[in-house]
Amino acid sequence: MQGTVRSFDETTRSGTVFLDDGTVLEFGTPAFDAGPLLLLRTGQRVNLGMSGGRIAYITLSTFPVPDAFRGRPAGDSE
Repeated sequence: MQGTVRSFDETTRSGTVFLDDGTVLEFGTPAFDAGPLLLLRTGQRVNLGMSGGRIAYITLSTFPVPDAFRGRPAGDSE
């Protein structure tokens, strides 16, 4: 899943993203810390890994999302 950074707080390492349909989703510190990033800027395009209906992983759109965060059913392969 992809989105665009709406806000990012450098202190808490959390923020919000817009999905392509305009929906706003929040991501917390654990989702940011799960990825390789040090900073996000408003307007950046990002890849999102979901778990339990929440953002569990966030990274730039040029970086892949690890399989553990892709939300595929167990045993499903590409």
